[in-house]
Amino acid sequence: MPAVPPAPPVPPLAPDLLEFDADFSGPELDLEQWVPHYLPQWSSRERTRARYDVGDGVLRLRVDADQPAWSVEYDGATQVSNLQTAVRSGPVGSASGQHPFREGLVVREAQGERRLFTPQFGRIEVVAAIDDVDEHAMAALWMIGVEDDPTQSAEICVFEVYGRDIADDGSALVGMGVHPFNDPTITDDFEQVRVHDDVREPHTYTVDWRPDEVVFSIDGLVRKRVAQSPQYPMQLMLNVYAFPPAERVEAGYPESFAVHAVRGYRHE
Repeated sequence: MPAVPPAPPVPPLAPDLLEFDADFSGPELDLEQWVPHYLPQWSSRERTRARYDVGDGVLRLRVDADQPAWSVEYDGATQVSNLQTAVRSGPVGSASGQHPFREGLVVREAQGERRLFTPQFGRIEVVAAIDDVDEHAMAALWMIGVEDDPTQSAEICVFEVYGRDIADDGSALVGMGVHPFNDPTITDDFEQVRVHDDVREPHTYTVDWRPDEVVFSIDGLVRKRVAQSPQYPMQLMLNVYAFPPAERVEAGYPESFAVHAVRGYRHE
């Protein structure tokens, strides 16, 4: 049987289609592009404040040893540094808030609505080097519904990489796909694909989100297609997680990775 030819590379989009351009060229994080907190409605802005460095055109998101767990009530000891492009919630005591990642969530600190970049369809790409996460950490870029309606809650995972899935030569399993959460129109379709290149070096992770499908690629080569698509505005979630083990071990803090650019395009 003849070999199946590889898929053609994803063509670049015209520069005039660019709508969101985080190149980290300034001396500080652009707070007109990013909210530097992780789902603060389920905790507080203080406990969810991101830690990061910006310099020489690179953002380094990091979790430090002394960083508090972002929500002991709902997520145990998990620590997160996250940048997101929108935030909203209902009043304290309500269940109205973004990303219902478990049952029983209650708003602990109300968040005023802020929408910085909330596309509906388009291309999202991130250039990242997953260079300093150990077996107790994970780096990711994903998208969630802004949730004007509770059913508008699906996730598009552009990439996620656990330190435990990075081999000594830098090859890794990279997660990508969609999760439904409370969206009845989406079926879970997620997998880890094997990447033989060194993920500790910069690579471009891309999602093309269209009305009828979501296409995932790495360095311009298609790695996964999903024949379904969320039909509402979504926001970006760029983050590094640390999952401290129950028994304290010699920690690899800071857990971190380098981001060279995040861009969002509309399709022609």
